[in-house]
Amino acid sequence: MAKCYINGIGAVSFQNENEAPETFLPITQNLNLANQPSYKELIAPNMIRRMAKGVKMGIYASQMALNEAEIEIPDAIITGTGLGCIEDSEKFLKSIIENDEEFLTPTSFIQSTHNTVGAQIALRLQCKGYNFTYVNGSSSFEMALLDAVMQIQNSEEQNILVGGIDEISQHTMDVLKIAGIVASEKYPNAAKYSEGATFLSLSNLQSKNTYAEVVDVDLCNKVLDIKMWIFDFLKKNNLDIHQINAVILGLNSDQNNQEFQQQILSVFTTQTILHYKHLVGQYDTVSAYGLKVAASYIKTQTTSPNFIYKNGDNKIENVLVINQNLGKDYTIVLLKNAEI
Repeated sequence: MAKCYINGIGAVSFQNENEAPETFLPITQNLNLANQPSYKELIAPNMIRRMAKGVKMGIYASQMALNEAEIEIPDAIITGTGLGCIEDSEKFLKSIIENDEEFLTPTSFIQSTHNTVGAQIALRLQCKGYNFTYVNGSSSFEMALLDAVMQIQNSEEQNILVGGIDEISQHTMDVLKIAGIVASEKYPNAAKYSEGATFLSLSNLQSKNTYAEVVDVDLCNKVLDIKMWIFDFLKKNNLDIHQINAVILGLNSDQNNQEFQQQILSVFTTQTILHYKHLVGQYDTVSAYGLKVAASYIKTQTTSPNFIYKNGDNKIENVLVINQNLGKDYTIVLLKNAEI
């Protein structure tokens, strides 16, 4: 079975990703828009105006990942998204109501489909290979990652671009506020939401830019015994708890997630614990950013104090990225130092 390596990473988030993580400030607002980079070097100005925000973020992050991996055209593009290009979806639904279901232009509908980001990236790169989008709530990115890892490990493809993208839209966020999912005056302890895009360039070959090896991915809609779930995953990969050096958790502000977080922390008592949602917010595919933090930590063997929740083991060999939201969509990813 071939190994799967992360050779390039690109991201757009609430923070300025061109700055050092040490300069990142925690989010304070209930809704936090992404820090938009300059797109004019990648996208023609007349196209930028018509593109959805998620598409622009996806194009930028994917190109940064490909540049770092020194890949021009990947063999496949696999994306995950929770809400897709939700702004265009809202525009289309609004036009249906305002025009009494008559005289509708298809543009917003065409641009609102969940696979728009992957399709636009493929059109721009002229990538004619496998192109698939997973839409499965908070595990959307891990579904895409699992697909990519399986294809590489089974020698079906050599280089795969995989990413997670989600954007904020006002009406949907207002509905989520009413439901108590997004923080508001009525629900101050709910999650602070954001948006972003994170892409990884995966390959069956190591390069001088390799971050880490993706060993395994596991997903479960509902977990009754978190400790047993983790131990079973480690056993499947011939590891015990003491061989895990660090764990990356979201640790968002939603009180509904506190019990899960405490159970995880009670399992990993000596390991380094990193977190990231206090810096980039909550959205369905934000765990892709967590994977970015984990991969960078393995590659450099250090990280910004902004990401450290608890210090532990020094040498970083095996790292777990664990995520869930609101008691469902549990995911776990095992990364390994590629130099070992």
